[in-house]
Amino acid sequence: MAVRGAGQDGVYEDRTLIDQLVADGELSDPASTRGRLLNCGARLFQQKGFARTTVRDIGAEVGILSGSIFHHFSSKEEILRCVMEEVIRFARARMAAAVAAEEDPRDQLRACIRCELEAVHGHSVPGFSILVLEWRSLSSESQASVLRLRDSYEQIWREVFTRLGRPLDDPALSRRLIQGAIAHTHNWFRPEGKTLSLEGLSGQILAVFAPE
Repeated sequence: MAVRGAGQDGVYEDRTLIDQLVADGELSDPASTRGRLLNCGARLFQQKGFARTTVRDIGAEVGILSGSIFHHFSSKEEILRCVMEEVIRFARARMAAAVAAEEDPRDQLRACIRCELEAVHGHSVPGFSILVLEWRSLSSESQASVLRLRDSYEQIWREVFTRLGRPLDDPALSRRLIQGAIAHTHNWFRPEGKTLSLEGLSGQILAVFAPE
């Protein structure tokens, strides 16, 4: 997926990072037909759901015949899998860069929390919610492929918790607990018109899991 940031008119945030990932073959070129198909597919899967989105819908949005899509993907399910994989690659690279910019493990944890909150709320990693909402739409083979990639994202969290040494001795369990807390904010947190921003919420979550 040629992941777009949350700026106006699809202008990329993290432009340098995305350009590097495209150059490394981690993300599809957003200007390419493949990139446009993945972006469109991600948006429609979020808006309409995977089951109600047709290949014809995607082709019409991009401006190509639906049959031409099969020059790039073998099926609609492959589009979904590729969307998920590129979303994970971008989210992982973005969080890794944020963690690398901090030296203190507690600050690194705050960076992880902020990055995932932004992803969950669609501020920086559009399509992140598809990883949960459309998981059952993948074949078992595709699920295994996405899980292998997802583990490299989770590894960043586990390493941060290992360096921090809390809240539990088990970094994997610490990650599961904080993952549930962050994911659930999608159901109740609306930063618009509120005094608590995503940055503020990051601090509140950090205070619960890693009090000073």
